[in-house]
Amino acid sequence: MANHKSAKTRINRNNKRSIINGARKSRVRTFVKKVEAAIVAKDKDLAQSSFVVAESELMKAVNKGVLHRNNVARKISRLSAKIKNI
Repeated sequence: MANHKSAKTRINRNNKRSIINGARKSRVRTFVKKVEAAIVAKDKDLAQSSFVVAESELMKAVNKGVLHRNNVARKISRLSAKIKNI
């Protein structure tokens, strides 16, 4: 257990950030699932519109430091390729 005031403050802050970052990751996953569901349903218009929103959410997660930029770039690339193959 932390003994210094600054260490206790850091623990509290880390816990808060963990909750916020978890919510952000969950939000991103939800939008990606919508795109993947549209791809499975072979609905290109819905997949394309969902992809635009999901891409925006993914990039927000990168800017906030929740996800790594290369990981998101790979995810966007693969989703885009799947949509083109519909």
